[in-house]
This record gives sequence, C-alpha cells and structure tokens, in this order.
Amino acid sequence: MGCAKTDLERKPRLLVVGNGMVGHHFIEQLCDHGLNEHFHIEVFGSEQVAAYDRVQLSKYFETGSVDSLMLANVDSYAKQGVILHLGKEVTRLDTENKCLYTQDGDCWFYDKLMLATGSYPFVPPIEGKDRPQCMVYRTIEDLQQIQQAAEKSTSGVVIGGGLLGLEAANALLTLGLETHVVEFASQLMPVQLNDKAGDLLRNKIEQLGVSVHTSKATTAIVAGESALHRMNFNDDTYLETDMIVFSAGIRPQDSLARQSGIEVGERGGIVINDFCLTSADDVYAIGECALWQQRIFGLVAPGYQMARAAVSHINAAANKAGISSGLVKFEGADMSTKLKLLGVDVASIGESRGFDKAQFVELTDNQAGTYKKIWLDESGRYLKGAVLVGDASDYNLLLNQYLSGDELVGPAVDLLQREEGAGFEMKDGAIICSCHQVTKADIVASVQAGCHSLTEVKACTKAASGCGGCSALVQTVLTQTMEEQGLETEKGICCHFGYDRQALFHLCQVEEIGDFTSLIKTHGKEEAAAVGLGCDICKPVAASIFATLENEYVLKMQHANLQDTNDAYLGNLQKDGSYSVVPRIAGGEITPDKLIALGEIAKRHDLYTKITGGQRIDLFGAQLSDLPMIWQELIEQGFETGHAYGKSLRTVKSCVGSTWCRYGVQDSISLAIDLENRYKGLRAPHKIKFAVSGCTRECAEAQSKDIGVIATDKGWNLFVGGNGGMRPRHGDLFATDLSTADLVTYIDRILIFYAKTAARLQRTSVWLESLEGGLDYLKSVVIDDCLGVAADLEAQMEKVVSTYQCEWRTSLENPEFLSRFSEFVNPEKMPKLNVEQYRYRRGQRFPVGSVGTIAMTNLPSDTSKNVELVELSK
Repeated sequence: MGCAKTDLERKPRLLVVGNGMVGHHFIEQLCDHGLNEHFHIEVFGSEQVAAYDRVQLSKYFETGSVDSLMLANVDSYAKQGVILHLGKEVTRLDTENKCLYTQDGDCWFYDKLMLATGSYPFVPPIEGKDRPQCMVYRTIEDLQQIQQAAEKSTSGVVIGGGLLGLEAANALLTLGLETHVVEFASQLMPVQLNDKAGDLLRNKIEQLGVSVHTSKATTAIVAGESALHRMNFNDDTYLETDMIVFSAGIRPQDSLARQSGIEVGERGGIVINDFCLTSADDVYAIGECALWQQRIFGLVAPGYQMARAAVSHINAAANKAGISSGLVKFEGADMSTKLKLLGVDVASIGESRGFDKAQFVELTDNQAGTYKKIWLDESGRYLKGAVLVGDASDYNLLLNQYLSGDELVGPAVDLLQREEGAGFEMKDGAIICSCHQVTKADIVASVQAGCHSLTEVKACTKAASGCGGCSALVQTVLTQTMEEQGLETEKGICCHFGYDRQALFHLCQVEEIGDFTSLIKTHGKEEAAAVGLGCDICKPVAASIFATLENEYVLKMQHANLQDTNDAYLGNLQKDGSYSVVPRIAGGEITPDKLIALGEIAKRHDLYTKITGGQRIDLFGAQLSDLPMIWQELIEQGFETGHAYGKSLRTVKSCVGSTWCRYGVQDSISLAIDLENRYKGLRAPHKIKFAVSGCTRECAEAQSKDIGVIATDKGWNLFVGGNGGMRPRHGDLFATDLSTADLVTYIDRILIFYAKTAARLQRTSVWLESLEGGLDYLKSVVIDDCLGVAADLEAQMEKVVSTYQCEWRTSLENPEFLSRFSEFVNPEKMPKLNVEQYRYRRGQRFPVGSVGTIAMTNLPSDTSKNVELVELSK
C-alpha cells in the first residue's frame, strides 16, 4: 500500500481486480501451480462478500442463506498466503507506473495485474427505469433487495427472456409473486433456441404460472393504477406490476481499461490475445470483461479456460521457461449448455440454431412435450449442433459426439431414439466437466487413485464443482469405474442421498419421517444436509414415499414443492400447454346420465373427447385457469379424480364377463370396480394398471397389465408384472383358482411390497425381473410369509384404503391451491383461448401440428421422411 515500494518486499506483486467465480478460479490455479510461493498476491473485491457461485444464485431464495453459495472467504485465502480485500473498489489504473488506486485514495503497485472485473447488467434506456422497485438480478445484494421488494408486492415482471431472465423469473415465482416475462424478441432464449424449441419452452413455462410476453418493447415505465408501475409497450398495450427486474443481458465491465488506455473493442470488452494478455505490459484480463477475437464469452467455463491459459503464461515467465514450454493457449470455448429453467430441461450444443446447407433430424414428441433437433454437416456424417427442450437426457451423448468430431456410426436419427436408461460408450478423452475441462480419463484416474465418492472426485479433479450440471455423469463414471475394480458402490438415488428408494422408504416408515426437510437433514449426504435442498430426482421420490405411507393430501404445505408439473396441478400437461381432464370411470362402467353429463361438460368447455384403451373418457384442451371450474362440475355430477397425472393406479380394465357374455364364467365387471375403488388412492414408484377378464378368452388383455386377473370356473387366476409400453411383457402366473378374498389379500401384499422395495420409477415388470429369486421369491413372501411381514403389508394397505380422498375435491376447498390457477393479473382482459393454435376436424378441436413426427431432411439414405410416432406407453 502507498506509492513507494519497500525494500522488504522481495516477492514480485501480483494483484487481482475482481473476486467473482472466474477471479476465484484464477487464484485456485495460481495456488495449484505453487505461484502463491513466488508472488505476493492480493485480491480486490468490490462486494462485501468473497467469491460465490453466481450460477446457482437463485438457490438463495430456497434457503434464505448465502452459505451454500460461498466458494471462499478471507481466512481460506489467507491460509494460502493470499490477501483478500472486500468492499475495496479499484477506481483507476496507471499502466505506465504499474499501479492502481482504490476508492479511498490508496495506491498499490504491481508487477503483474489480472483484470477479472466481469460484467454488469444491461438496463435498456427506458423512461422510468429508475423508479422505486426497479432492480437488476446480478449479485447477492441485488437478491436481498428483490426479496425485500417482494414482501410488499403481489406481482413482478422480468424484462428479458434469456437464461438470466428465466432464472430471475424463477426467483420471483419462488417468492410467491404473480410472475411475467417480457422479451423483445419473438421467442424465449433467442440466442440458444430455434423457434420451435422456444415455443415449447414458452408453453411449459406458462403452465407453471409464468405469463410470457414476446415481441414486446417497453417504451416507458410510469405510475400504475392497480399496481406500483405500468409498463407501456410499443404496440399500445400495457402491463401493471409492483416490481420490475431487468435481466436483458450483460455488458463487459471494462471501464478501468478504457480510462487507462488499454485497448477495448468497438462494442466493449478488453482485447486479449491467446494468453489473455492485454495491450498493456503485464496486464491480463479474463472472464466476461475480456474480448477474444471479437467475442465475449458469457458462461463460466470459458472464463475458467482463460484463467488456466493466463496462469500457464505467468508460470512460464516465473520459471524462466521458453515461450513454448508448457504453455496453454485460449483458443475459444464450447458454449454448449444444459440447464433446468423453472423445472424445464433445456440444452443447446454447438450450432443450435442451424446454418446454411445443414442437414437435420428433428423429433417432436407431442404426448411427452419434448422437442429435439440435431444439425449435421452437409454430408450428414458429422454432428454440428443440437437443441433439446423438455428432455435433456441425450445431452451427454450428443455433446461428446459433437466435441469428438468423430463420424457418426449408424443413422443420425439413432442419436435421438435411444431406449430409456440406455447408456453410451464414452472415450477416455471425452470432456465430462466443461467448466474445468475434466475428461473421463481424469475421473477414472482419480477413482483408481482412491477417490470413491463424488465429494472426493470433486476435490481431486474439480469436476462438478463449477455449474454442477455434470454431477450425474461424474457419478456414473465413478460408479462404473468402481464396479470394474470389483469395489462396492453407493446405490443412492441421486447426489443428495446415499440411499436407494427402498432404504429411504424403510427409514421414513421406521422413523416416522413425513416431510422432506426432516428427511434430508437426517439422512442426506453431508453437503446436502447442510444446505437442505434436494433435486428433481429425490424430491418426487420422497413425495411418493410419504404418499404411500401416510396417504395425506399430496399438495399439503410440506409436500407441494416436491411435486413435478403434473402433480402440482393435478392434471396432465399436453403439447400445446393445455391440460387433460380424466375422471375415474371404475371398471369402464358408466351410467347413461353420467355419460350425458360428461358430454355436456366437454361440449360446454370445447374439450377434445377420447375413449381410451383403458376404458376411460379423457377430455383434452383444458386451459389452466379452467381446471377448477371443470372439476367442480365433474364432482357435482358424481365423478372423482382418475389420478391420470400421478404415479398411482390408473385403470382397471374389464370385459362384461358373466353379466352379459355367454362365455363368461365370473362377474369381471363387479370385481374390476371393486379393485379400482380399493386401490385408487395408492401412490407407487410407477403408474399401475389392472385388468380383469371374465374367461380365458382374455378380452380385457389382463396378461399385459401390472396386475392381471382371469376368471376360471373355480375362481380367479392372478398374473403379476405384465407391461405394455416400449417393452411389452406378459405377466407371470402367480396363483390359480383363488377365492375373491384370497385374491384381494395377495394383491394387497404384492402392491405394498412393490411400493416398499422397487427402485425409483421402476415398473412392476422390471421390478419382478430384478427381484433376487424372481417369481418364486415373491410367492414365498406373499403366500408363505417367509419374511414375517404379511400382516404389516396388509395393515399398510388398509391405511391407504381407509384414508382415500379425491384430491380434486380437497383442492377445491383450498383457496391457496386455487390461487395458482390464475394465469394473468387481469384475467378478464385476456383471451381464454388462442384460436390460431387450434383447428377443427371430425367435429372436435385439435392443436395445430398435432401429429408427432420425426422429420429427417436431406439425409444421405433418404432425402425426406415423415415417421408418425405411435404412442405405446399410455
């Protein structure tokens, strides 16, 4: 400090301006190379807190604490001989005399200087942008201000529909606000997604309660009538809201470089070379403030790569090495990314919006609500880009194919048609963690060296310690490597728990744990327990376990945030953003009056009507805000929920049996109705379907169901583990000529034993095949009671049966639940239906483009095909 160097300073001084994620990574790299012994290092951070994980910023609203976000502190730096100054803003550089000045007037000399100043939020020049409760979304301090504003607000708007904008929208939604996103472009995420992917993302996000307004330019923010602000748009419309969050992009924080004469780009950014050196001697720049070959990189991974390049150059100079010795150049970075925005999987790879003369394969799965498109070079043999919305399970396969540059093996469409759970062979050089450039070989080596947990691998390789998006893949490589070495591996359902579903079920039952907070605090891994957060894997599993054990209302306060989209709204989300309504029709039997009532309700709300293979009547095309009204009308007519949205009993299909059929030997209709009414409240690891056939002619197709019952002249034959879907399986004959009482007893025991022991999302067919001892073992448990648990299994089922409730009836009595169905702040001013999205055919309303296709354009083997997707699993 001061303007004169002292004789006591024998080490060269390396100063770092900026202590964000990239600046912190630079410090880590310096220490890893031992340069903290060679240099006297001081870091200047303008914020009052040390480096934190800005990628996971929105998690602050889930915990209310910054502890889980922190990457470092003053003490951890001091242990490595690094001095960290917090709240110390650098205001001026003097590159000629090699010194910098802070806001308090102090002067600091340097031998080498690193600028890691990052970026700042872009706020469009809109009249009124400085009004109260108009904020940005960038720092922890910003989040605290947003939280304070939310306490006195009912609605909020995010200006900007890119990555950060959708993260900000998630924050407002988490704070309980009526949330809107306003985007200038015609779609969300216009940089990463094409129009179809953007449309699907919009539909999914709107169904979560966020209103999206595209092609909107805000001209002024003025005082509102019903809210604090009115946002006036260039098309003469407006939107009123209590708070506004600007998230319309970033700009490089290059002001220090500008005023000191360091070269900057025409549109901003500190110009750097391949070693991250600026135009000033011994001054480097990395991260979002840096401009390399006219490009600013807005992701953390490229910033980390810049940090490594700069450290290699500093290290070479410090060790008097030749200019080519051990140097790492920054040569650009892959901008592929995988995210979960408001619970929706979104991923982009390479040329995600296509390019001239590109070939492509495009898959739209209407039923599942997913969209995938891959771009190929002109020859159709090399993958050049991809976009995924709704399902990003193929991301790692596609990313490794893209990064490898290898020629495709087999048809390109195979990349998008892998069976669920199918793996793929990764080469040793495949990049697993793009943030830290960690390869599969690096992870394998760390495991072979003794790192046998995800925490240990992260500490050794830094994989999964950046954005965290590769955690699942790192765990997969870790597990595979340990198994190849003959070592016992963890069977945890996700990175937050070291237990599989069966163990968690047992723990919840024995310890009477009935909420997720208690479960993760008690049995989560150390890191997860400290933070108290779960993920989209463990939270729905926990919700299913609680529902099976206690059969409480699934959306009561402590369970509501565990559910996925369908359970959260008690309805199945469809491709066009609408929902289906599926009332229960037990056994397929319905009176004429109820049939007429269903028709009248469907006609009144203009719903597409379909009689399904499961002998139900499904009503499609219901808007979110109409669901409570439709269900109120259905319940008044004596209907109840069909649980089509849940992992639960769906249907019990039946033939007419001895009631009408001259071949029937038992009353299959009555049994089907009784079974459906008995098990209709059961939540399970996966959906369950029954069927009852009145004779061996099998008109109800009972052998293809999870539980199949076929009448004999002496009673009932019971089949277990049948399955339709992508891998059809006949059920195994479990017992023959059963009385109705014994049949029900055995089904009780089987279903609860399945619910206790099955893996996550495991169907009964796969469960039975994976059960050690198979069918014989299941018989010994259920029939012979070899484990002594039969009484407990029956008691658990009786609890489920006796506590059944129609979830929609309960919900309609809950004002807090009903409030989530308000799609707009001013619903009376909004159209109920976008008629351009629908067309009428055969007397009913269909969404436009309602046929799911795989479109293959200009592929070598076939110039153009349209393959209709056949729905196999519903």
